[in-house]
Parts: sequence; C-alpha cells; structure tokens
Amino acid sequence: MKLMFSGAAHEVTGSCHYLEAAGVKMLIDCGMEQGIDYYVNQEIPVPSSELDYVLLTHAHVDHSGMIPLLYGRGFRGRVVCTEATKELCDIMLRDSAHIQEFEAEWKNRKAKRAGKPEVVPIYTMEDAVGCLQLFSGYPYKEMIPLAEGVEIRFTDVGHLLGSSSIEIWVTEEETTRKLVFSGDIGNKNQPIIKDPEYTTEADYVIMESTYGDRLHGEHPDYVEELAGIIQRTFDRGGNVVIPSFAVGRTQQLLYYIRQIKEENMVTGHGTFPVYVDSPLAIEATNIFQKNIVSCFDEEAMSLVMQGINPLTFDGLKLAITSDQSKEINFDRKPKVIISASGMCEAGRIRHHLKHNLWKKESVILFIGYQACNTLGRSLLEGAKEVKLFGETIQVKAEIRRLEGMSGHADQAGLIEWITAFEQKPKAVFVVHGEDTVCDVFADKLKREYSIQSYAPFSGAEYDLLEGKWIKVGEKIPIPKVSSTKKSTPSGVYARLLAAGQRLMTVIKHNEGGANKDLAKFADQIHALCDKWDR
Repeated sequence: MKLMFSGAAHEVTGSCHYLEAAGVKMLIDCGMEQGIDYYVNQEIPVPSSELDYVLLTHAHVDHSGMIPLLYGRGFRGRVVCTEATKELCDIMLRDSAHIQEFEAEWKNRKAKRAGKPEVVPIYTMEDAVGCLQLFSGYPYKEMIPLAEGVEIRFTDVGHLLGSSSIEIWVTEEETTRKLVFSGDIGNKNQPIIKDPEYTTEADYVIMESTYGDRLHGEHPDYVEELAGIIQRTFDRGGNVVIPSFAVGRTQQLLYYIRQIKEENMVTGHGTFPVYVDSPLAIEATNIFQKNIVSCFDEEAMSLVMQGINPLTFDGLKLAITSDQSKEINFDRKPKVIISASGMCEAGRIRHHLKHNLWKKESVILFIGYQACNTLGRSLLEGAKEVKLFGETIQVKAEIRRLEGMSGHADQAGLIEWITAFEQKPKAVFVVHGEDTVCDVFADKLKREYSIQSYAPFSGAEYDLLEGKWIKVGEKIPIPKVSSTKKSTPSGVYARLLAAGQRLMTVIKHNEGGANKDLAKFADQIHALCDKWDR
C-alpha cells in the first residue's frame, strides 16, 4: 500500500499522484504542466497500460490534460469522476488535442523552412476521443466500489462545476486506510456554484496549497468594481480585454455582467457588446445550464426559479468561428472581450492582446491565478513589451487585476478545510503550490496546528501501512538538454515503446489461457516482428 508523488510537487500545475493498494494501480489526476517547468517530474512507476483507474478531481487541464497521452501510451482502464466533470472533459480534452495538433502544425511550417526536424503533438484528437470512452461519471456522496478492497466517494469542493475532493478507502492485509485528496479547494461566496463541503475523517490527506501563503483580503464588491472598470475604459474609447479560463471564470463574468446591465451600472454606452470569443467557453456554459439542480447555489437557483437565465443578457455575442473572432477587432465600438486561455499561453486571447496591448485606452483585466513564467504573469509583473506571433508588442494598455477573484481558497480557507477533520490525520501531504509556498504552508500546519505535515518532492514514495517514507523525493531542476543529444525518448518513438509495454501487459493478462489461443497469439506477434525486424 504505497503513495507516490509525481506532478504538482512544489509546483502548481501538472497534478498527478500514484496510489497502489489491494492489487489496484491508480492515478489521482493526470494533469498538464502550464508555463515553464522548473523541476523534473518523476514518471509513474508502472507502464500506462498497467493502470486500472484514473480518479479525477475536476476537469481543468492541469488536472486532466494528460489523460489522452495515457491513452496513447496504452491505458485502457477507467476514468472515474463526477458527472459534470465527465461532461466538461468531453469538450476540454478535445479542445486541448486541437491545440496540440494546431501548434505542432504551426511549428512544423516554420521548422520545414528552417530545415529542422518535425514536431510531434503531445497527443492527437484520436487519443482524446479514445480516452473519453473510458470515462464514468457519478453523483456526489455516492459510495462507489471500484474493486475488492477499494471504495471511493466524491464530495463537492466548490472550485468548479463538478469539482470534488475524493475520499478513498483501501483495505490490505485486513487493514484499512482512508485517504482524502482535496483537489482544488474552492473560494467561498463564488457566484453560481456551491461553497466547499468539508470532510471530517481521514488517515492521510493530500491537499493543495495554491494560496497557502496569502489571504485574499476582504471580499470586494466585484460587480461594482467591474462596472467601474468598464465605465472608465469605455469613456476613453478603449476595450476591456479579459483573459479568462473557459470553464468557471467565464461563467462568473457573465453572471456579474448580467447584473451590471440589469441595474444599468454602466451608462452612456447603451447595451454595450460583450463578446465571448471561445468555442470551449460557449460549450462549457451550455453544460453549466444542464447541471443546475446538482451544482447551482441558492442565489443562482433563485434567479432560475424567477425565469431568469443568470448567464445571458442583451448585447451578449458569441464568436464561434475564426472569422467571427477576427471581426471583433475590426469593430471600433468599445466592447468587453472575454477570451481563453486564462494565462494567455494559447488560444484566441493572444490575438486580442496583439490588437489591444499597445493601446493606452484599453484595459487588460486579469481575474484568475497566473502561473510562473506564463505571459499573464509577465504582464501582471510589469512587462514593458512582449512577443506575440513573432512580433514585439509594446505594453501601453492598463493592466488590472480583480483582487481576490479566485476559484482557490486562500490560506484561511485552506486552514478551515483541514481543521474540519474531527481527528488530526496521521499525516498531511502538501502539494499544488509554488516551491516555497508548499514549505510555508506545511510548516504552518506543523507549528500552529500540531498537524504532522510534509511537502514532498516528485518521486517521493510513502508506505501507508507502516506510516513511513519508502523514498524521499528530490528537487531536480530541469536539465539543459544538448541539441545533439536527447535525454529520453519522445514523440512517435515514445508511443511505439509504450505500445510494446502494453503488449507485455496483454501477454501477462493472458497467462493461463488455452494453449491453442496462446499459440495463435504468439504466432501473430512473431509475424509482426518478422515484418518490422530490421
């Protein structure tokens, strides 16, 4: 019975933890890194084809985004999550695959002209569509038996539609241990979705620490502040450009702007246009509408009961096609543009930044967390110029941030969540925070609350039965790889190696089969080898 830490150890993105118990091999989350990666993430200790389950806390790509790669490498187990998370992943993973393929195609056009080798996407649309067939969605609070000795339950943690903490009971050698993976713990009093629910008992807790070193401060009046920003920007003839996460933040903004328009809080600009320029955000908003009963909070439900759609209003314009997206920047009328991605690392937002960053009349308004070394973080930290599509752009627009508007709990919220446990866990493992933040928060739990806590590095392994470390991870910086030497297999060759690992997994699964069938299987393998043996 062991737990291994792979991704989001002393980093915020790329969540991935490996749990092996009762003969079952599973991942809790399998997320994509966003921004520049500082530290080496150790690979999970088994081939993807040997994994039985991926348990998914929520749909954001820093938790789900590498599941298609697992599939491409031979994973054919089950992905278990809430019903809303399954629906959101259906659009988000397809969108992610589209981005991987599009960016690879764009880089290859440049590489071909420069005589450089071909770039292969991390995964393809075929991988994304394939992995989505493995998803199973469940409601909150239902006990779900996965296998003999393994049972789980999802609890609403108030971070995103369908987001959850996961309780896992594992029994081995007649001993049961309960683990709780917090997922991303939500901020209280967010619009639309419910506040986090608390869990009261666990032997071991694995919890996030995104804002483990700071407080959001007093909850501001976001509607009034946003209305003021729109008013001032429009009055001087500028646009309000909002880099927004397609799922969660965009729907919050629509909720606020509906109220601004209803109460006529922006004057002199009629039913000003608000563009949502993100097909993903548009699809996600439709999924929000389908999960009203299970996920909406009392305030949002009250609007629904009055016949009011809390996510739409006069002047809302949806840009789906690329042509519709381009037309936005030819319209000189002051407008609000909401576009993904939220950290400005990809997507249509980069085009809107190119058209607005150099205009002193416009505002770039950030409303969510910006990871280290992302374009969004650079702009917030005062960059005077940035490069977009190979062109240097001067930053003259006003750069603003709605302080405290976060889907993540601050330090006080994290403390409230962990102290809701009626008895102190045997240990708390602090993950999903920037390097020093993990240490600061783990130290706070230890000093001020007498909770045994650790901030493990990638590669660390813990024995859950014995309550001791099997292996202590190391902080290994990403090495600078020589252009003439590859450190690890990648691209299509890595996919081929993974296929070989899956073949070995299938062979092991057929042990004890009928001799006639096994002989036929062996002959097929030999025939394949004869064809490709060079």
